[in-house]
This record gives sequence, C-alpha cells and structure tokens, in this order.
Amino acid sequence: MKKISLILLFTTSILFSQNSSETCDILSKINALIQSEHIRPKPVDDSLSVFVFDNLINELDPSRNIFLKTEYDEIATKYRSNLDDFILSNDCSFLADITAKYKSGLLRTKKVLEKIQSQPIDYNKKDTIRFYKKSFPFYLKSEDLEKVWLKKIRYQILDDMAETSDNLDSIKANYKSIEQKSKNLIVSNEICRINTLLETNTKQEEKLYNFFCTYFDPHTAYFSDDSKTSFVASLSKEHLSLGMSVNLNEKNEIIIAEVDPNGPAYQTGQIKKGDQIISISNQKETLQVSCASLESISSMILSEANKSITLTLKRNSGKSFDVYIEKQVMKDEENSVFSFIIGKDSKIGYIKIPSFYADLDGNSRKGCADDVAREVIKLERDNIKGLVIDLIDNGGGSMEEAIKLAGMFIDYGPLSIVVDNNQAKSVINDPYKGLIYKGPIVILVNSNTASASEFFSSILQDYNRALLIGSTTLGKATMQTILSLDETKNTDFLKITINKFYRVTGKSHQYIGVTPDVVLPEFYESIYQKESDFPTAIKNDSIEPFLKYKTYVKRSLIDKLAKNSTARLADNYFFTNIKKINVKIDKLVNTPKAELPMTLDAVFNQKKVLNSLWTEINTFNDENNPLDVYNSSVNQFLLGVYPNDKTINQSQMDNLKTNPYLNEAVNVINEFNNSK
Repeated sequence: MKKISLILLFTTSILFSQNSSETCDILSKINALIQSEHIRPKPVDDSLSVFVFDNLINELDPSRNIFLKTEYDEIATKYRSNLDDFILSNDCSFLADITAKYKSGLLRTKKVLEKIQSQPIDYNKKDTIRFYKKSFPFYLKSEDLEKVWLKKIRYQILDDMAETSDNLDSIKANYKSIEQKSKNLIVSNEICRINTLLETNTKQEEKLYNFFCTYFDPHTAYFSDDSKTSFVASLSKEHLSLGMSVNLNEKNEIIIAEVDPNGPAYQTGQIKKGDQIISISNQKETLQVSCASLESISSMILSEANKSITLTLKRNSGKSFDVYIEKQVMKDEENSVFSFIIGKDSKIGYIKIPSFYADLDGNSRKGCADDVAREVIKLERDNIKGLVIDLIDNGGGSMEEAIKLAGMFIDYGPLSIVVDNNQAKSVINDPYKGLIYKGPIVILVNSNTASASEFFSSILQDYNRALLIGSTTLGKATMQTILSLDETKNTDFLKITINKFYRVTGKSHQYIGVTPDVVLPEFYESIYQKESDFPTAIKNDSIEPFLKYKTYVKRSLIDKLAKNSTARLADNYFFTNIKKINVKIDKLVNTPKAELPMTLDAVFNQKKVLNSLWTEINTFNDENNPLDVYNSSVNQFLLGVYPNDKTINQSQMDNLKTNPYLNEAVNVINEFNNSK
C-alpha cells in the first residue's frame, strides 16, 4: 500500500507541477502585455498579491462558511503578501494548494448538511441572524460548523415558508407539512450545489488570471478562446441562439418565457411557453438548475462554444422530457435599433439604441450606425420635427460604431482626443462631412449608460448638438483591444485597456460619468454600481484644451431649455415619488441591518416589507397622459411583410406610452421648435 501511495503522490505532484507551470506561463504573458501596452501599468508587488488573494478567497467563500479560520490563517500567512513572489519565480502551485483546501472544506460541509437533513430542526430555540453587505473576517471554528450551517438553513427554510402564502395564519395552520417540504428543498439544493462545485471542472485558473488583470483596471480581462468568441459575438446583433428567453416564476423556478417562432427551439415542436427547465446539458456536463448558479446556467445557454444543448423540461408538474436543440444564427431583436413616431400634431422621432453592436464581417452594413441611419431616413419621410435618441441601459460596445454615429450628427470637426500609455495624443475626427439629420435632438441616459454610449452622448453635448436628460452615466472613458497571448496558439487572449479618451474640451468623464443637462432620478440609483465603485478604476483627470470646433447652437439656449425643463419637473408626481421610493430602497440595501429573530413571524414580516416595496415599484405609474406612439409609414409597411415582428413591436410601443423621460424629451423639443 505504501508503494501505491507513493506512486499516486508522485503522479499528483507532477500533475500539479505541470498545471502550475502552465498557469505561471499564462500569467507571465499577461503581465508582459500589460507592462508594455496598458494605459497605466503597475508593478507586480505586494499590493497586487493582496488584491488577487483577497478577491480569490472572497470568490470561493463569500459567506465565510467553508474555510475554517485556522485554514484561512494558514493560507493567508503563506500567500496573501507573497503571490507576487511566487508568480515572478514561476511557481503557481499555490492555486492547487488553495483549491485542495477549498474542496476539503466543501466535503466537510456536505457531511454537516447530510446530518442536518436527517435530523429535525428545533425552531423554538431563541436565535438571531445578521446580514452583512461587505465581506467580513473569517471566524469559523471546527466545533461551530454545524451550528453556523444550521442557522443558515433554518433561516432559508423560514424564508421559503414565508413565500408560500400572504396569510401568516394559513402558514401556521399547515406548519408541519410546509416546513418539511421547505426543508427537503433547501437542504437538497445546498447539497446539490456543493456536489456541482466538486464535480464541475470550474477553472480556478481563469479566476486567478482575471483577478490579476482587474488589479490594473476593471476592464482588463483574460479570455479563453470560448469566452473571446462569446464576447465578440455579443458585439453583434446576430449570434448563435436557441430562439427562446427564460425567466424566474413566482416559485423561483426557471421557465421558458418566450419562444421565437423563427428559432430552433420552436422548430423542435416540443417546447412551449411556461415549461420549467430542470437541467441543461452541453453533452460534456449537466447542470441541475435547482442548485446551479444563475451565472453558470446563463453561461451554459449563451456560450458560443455550446452549439447544441439538451434541455430537460417539465410541463404542468408532469413527467420530465428531454429536448435536443442545435443553435442557429439569429437576429437579437432586443439588441437591435428600432424607431417610432411620437405625437400626431408635432411629430417627434424616437430611436432606441440598446447597444453599439458592430458589423463583424466588415461589409454587410449590419452595424449600429448604419441601422440608426436607416431609421432616421424612415422617420424623415414622415417629416419629424425633432429626434429622441434613447441610450438608457446601453452598456456600450464598438467604439468604431460610436465614432461613425457621432459623425453622422456633427457637421465636421474633432470628436475626441485619445491618449496612449506613452502620453501621446491623437485626435479622432468626424469621418463624415455633413449631417444625416439637422433637427433638434434630445438624448436619454441613465446610470447604466456606459462606454461607447457615453462617448457618443458627450460629443453631442459638447457640440451643443443635443440636450441630455436622465441620470449621471457610469463613468468609463477608456478603450480596450483584444490581443493574443501567443499568436502561434491563439487559445488565450487579453482584453486590455490601451487608451483613455478625452472630450474636445480637454475634460474627461472617466470615473465621474457624463452629467446630463437635465438631471432626473431613476429607480435604484443609490445601488447601481458605477465606475467609481471599482477600487482599481483609473481616476479622473483632464488635459489642456487645444481643439477648435463649431457648436450647433449657443450654450445659452441649451442652458435655458434645461432650466425650464428642471422647473417644469420640480413638482412632477413621478419623479418626486421615485425619490421617496429610492430613500426606502437605500434604507433596505445600504443601511446596516439590526439582528433578525429567527422566528416565522419575524421572517414573514421582513418578507412583507420587501414585497410591499417591490409591489410599489412595479405598480408605480406615471400620471401623465399616455403618449401617442406609432410606427413610421415605412415600418408599418414592413410589419405587413414580416407579421412575426408585430408582437415585439407592440410591446415596445406599449412600454413607451407612459415613459416620463420620453414625455419630457418631447416637451423640450417642442419648446425648442416654438422658440425659433
């Protein structure tokens, strides 16, 4: 037996050594590229080591219930300040060591959960639970492991029970049966989740690479060949798709929300709206939906590498059945530009740009800028008197498309100043002479308006070409490119921040965001993550202005329109109440919570408060008269040719009719036209 053990140990050591060498080789190539190409390279030192270690451990054990304090202290002493030394000396065996301890902790936890599963829980024992927003120190002792997990499971069961009815007396009347069902579900899911973590070939190496990258800035990232393919595909409005969307129902089950009649899911003839997804398989691994993370489920469904998927579905609590689907290249309707006309008397054009998707082939004219140009031409045929460009929740995309689009609305002149890692300045000029549209423009933005969409909106703001309405944007004014770590292999890539861009004024919105001319509140604005929330975000600065450019109108006119709009909305019902609801959201999310008694009454009341707030948000409507929203004459004709598009078209129109941001944009354009 000793001989076999020695052979196994020797083999394992060689395996870890090989993995360690390959891991360090990739990290070395990442670092070499960063040091030579990154806009703000930093040394690989103790500061990097602490950042990478802390993020890696937080990723593995965010709730501090897997690693014992003694285990954490041991690996922290060995590695927290020394990862830089290990990496630079080409020794990445620390990752195997940390992963082995993590898996040992998972196995230990699984045994505790199996014990809890087999025994009744005493709900009469007085206890409390506290929730923390930020990471807290490791504290877990071996003798307290069962107690900690019992507390967590007990709360989850009470929370699940509180969801079963709006009537507390009804739950208490059926307490025993409801508790048993909830307990079986909660504990089984926790065990299943741990089994998934143990069995799935989760690549801790990729997490290590990415934490190494994000030390330099939040947008530098490692890509495997698969993740690179998926990322590039996300920049296009056409990509491999199952032709269906999923959602959570009231029971927190993942169900089929919609099935596109033009897609592969519909063509199987087996999938219907409302079907529950039990498991997902890519032929290599299977995820049980009930205990897998939403991130892993999403990755399995969306990954461009998974060209075929097998779904295990259940319909109306019947028997489960398998459906094999091969993905097809489809147009993503929700990620495509669309337009409408607002109002009969004074027609205002409306264009929604969900993202700055690109023409990846380079010759098919399917990019965002060309699509917007086509919609403008359609709207102009109906003699619009103004244009609203909606960039709300537009997270960016292709900078080339943003440059092209800005050039279409600016007559001529510089668009931006780009600075590289040598502090060399270059100017991006308008690629087109003249304007595609000469009328007034209002741009709608919010906290999720980011990157390329901030770039576009800031240019039109500086040229006084558009008035911006909404919330301060995210604050990303850097540009990335994708480079191969080894051009002979082309299997590993780096998305790296190589430039920072400045406005024609010499100022930058990096870190601070673009401030709209008319600032309006939005739901959840105190909890949206902005660029400034990332600890490694590049800070704001400015450069001496040196560009000359001609504005569209005088700034005094924009300021007057903005001032009148702000005055008009001072007592607006919708925006006044958004502020009040945001105070409640902020209190729930950002205020330190008091300890909660572990009783059904306390958990039910907590759930009641949360559900009440959620209902208040979802049922909150604008008191303004509904807008008159309809299709341009060209789009009306196209709907007759493509009737399958009518459903999504009607849904888009209905969502706009009571949009208060759009309502005010129309008011601003009408005031501009009346002031001529």
